[in-house]
Amino acid sequence: MAGILVAVFWAILVSFLAVVLVRLAQTLRAATALVADVTEQAVPLLADASATLRSAQTQLDKVDAIASDVQEVTSNASALSTTVASTFGGPLVKVAAFGYGVRQAIGRRTAAEPEAARRTPRRTVIVGRTVPSARDRKRNGRSSSRGQKD
Repeated sequence: MAGILVAVFWAILVSFLAVVLVRLAQTLRAATALVADVTEQAVPLLADASATLRSAQTQLDKVDAIASDVQEVTSNASALSTTVASTFGGPLVKVAAFGYGVRQAIGRRTAAEPEAARRTPRRTVIVGRTVPSARDRKRNGRSSSRGQKD
């Protein structure tokens, strides 16, 4: 009896191990299929990524060339600005100074003319009457002299 019990025990153990091995084989087949699918999809993705990286490098080279051209244009513009400033700056400053001097001279001349007019008394004529100017009224102490003749 003990032999039969051991044989049954071994038969159950072998059956259990067979089921485990079958399930393990199924899992390995599924994992192999999954790895194959990932490999199928990863290779084109890696190729696309590589192409994109090459394109980005080409664009960066173009941007680098553009940046160096912009730097050259900037230095040329700076040199041109310096040349124009040195060529036309001096004469323009002289013309501006001359214009300022002319304005000052005209301003002094127009400022001198009212002083001459203040020296001579100014009279206002109203249809046949002569009315003293306001300055004369203040000097003489009269505030209102309408209708009076001189």
